[in-house]
Amino acid sequence: MTTIIDSAIFGNVFSTPEVASIWSDRQRTAYFLQFEAALAVAQARLGIIPQKAADKIVEHCNVEEIDFHELRKQTELIGYPVLPMVQQLVKKVNAVEDRLGEWAHWGTTTQDLTDTAVVLQLRDTLQLVEQSLEGIDVALRKLCEQYKATPMAARSNLQQAVPISFGFKMARLLASFQRHKARLAELKPRLLVVQFSGAAGTLATIASASSYDAPDTVDGMPLGLRCQELLAKELGLGVPEIAWHTERDNLAEVANFLAVLTATCAKFATDLKLMMQLEVGEAREPYVAHRGSSSTMPQKRNPIGSAYICAMASSVRTMASGMVEAVVADFERSTGPWEIEWIMLPQICALSHACLKQTHYLLDGLEVDAEGMMRNLALSKGAVVSEAVMMGLGKTIGRQFAHDIVYDLCRKAQLEDRSLLELLCENVDIKEAGLSNAELEKLCDPANYLGLSEIMVDKVLKA
Repeated sequence: MTTIIDSAIFGNVFSTPEVASIWSDRQRTAYFLQFEAALAVAQARLGIIPQKAADKIVEHCNVEEIDFHELRKQTELIGYPVLPMVQQLVKKVNAVEDRLGEWAHWGTTTQDLTDTAVVLQLRDTLQLVEQSLEGIDVALRKLCEQYKATPMAARSNLQQAVPISFGFKMARLLASFQRHKARLAELKPRLLVVQFSGAAGTLATIASASSYDAPDTVDGMPLGLRCQELLAKELGLGVPEIAWHTERDNLAEVANFLAVLTATCAKFATDLKLMMQLEVGEAREPYVAHRGSSSTMPQKRNPIGSAYICAMASSVRTMASGMVEAVVADFERSTGPWEIEWIMLPQICALSHACLKQTHYLLDGLEVDAEGMMRNLALSKGAVVSEAVMMGLGKTIGRQFAHDIVYDLCRKAQLEDRSLLELLCENVDIKEAGLSNAELEKLCDPANYLGLSEIMVDKVLKA
């Protein structure tokens, strides 16, 4: 084990089997071979390479035929795994007919394969992210509907502020995830494009002079661009405007998208950790026997899922900054920044998917304590609705005058352990304002001061 996501013990906590498979050596090599097969098909169709060669290349683009022990040794020698993989493929095809395998990898380069493989890995990872977002969406919608009018205290600077509904709190979270879904839809067309441009990005190797039997133009397009287009179609990817060998903004963008996405998960988890405190007791993670238990304190029920989410999200944010560092690449082939991506991206994707799965799990089984929320609203002796009282009085005696009176009464309520309502009913200035005890009682009910919480929840649900 060199990272937590490779751990036999922690691997399924800080990663997921699905993402681990996508970013494995085996699957990366399978993507390399998928590229080689698609390239051969496209080039045979255009007459760049012989059809017979393409057929045999496709036949042997099978990850089962790769000797991974030899691939490891040659990668350690050469520095990259593409050439050793191509050498094995060429040898297999040459065994069918001498020199037939030499048509493999025609006109392309190591970075073309590597970058396209990364795009395919990201495509499949983002499909998992989308599935998790759908699950989170469904779970949040249920919470919004169920607790649309359930009063609780909003907190400002960790102090009780004014009442809101728990459904309103969850709707804000839902709106955040809806924005993330929109961001993902926007970035995918920029990200999911093929890399096929040759040594310096000019496609100079794909021309009639270097082809088996192909013209300089096909369907009004230069041969190289038409080949690029057909390759992209075979792989189900888009076509870039120009080579992006050392323009890595799209990869930095997706890494930072995942950083912001998981930060939203961590915001929810942070709130949940605080709400799980015995002194607060408003919500809890789903109960599973012994989950989050202590080795020495039997009463403990630790917010273990929330802790994992916060740790993973923080790690993703840190690594995403490394992906921005990789944008600063030199000339047309970088010396070092490219390799940063190999280190960071697999971990970012593994941690992000695991973070989303933990978040979905917590939301789907969240234990909400509405009675605890009401109990906490009562702790302030009515001060939590002091704004409502101030505004109700302000229209008669002036907002600032009302503010000063209510401020003093809130302080007195805490010192004398009496309710704000009781003190309001006794106050001479307030009696002169003309508010009846029934009106004051209505102002002091937190359930009557939820503002537009329910309407805003419905707006989010309909978005």
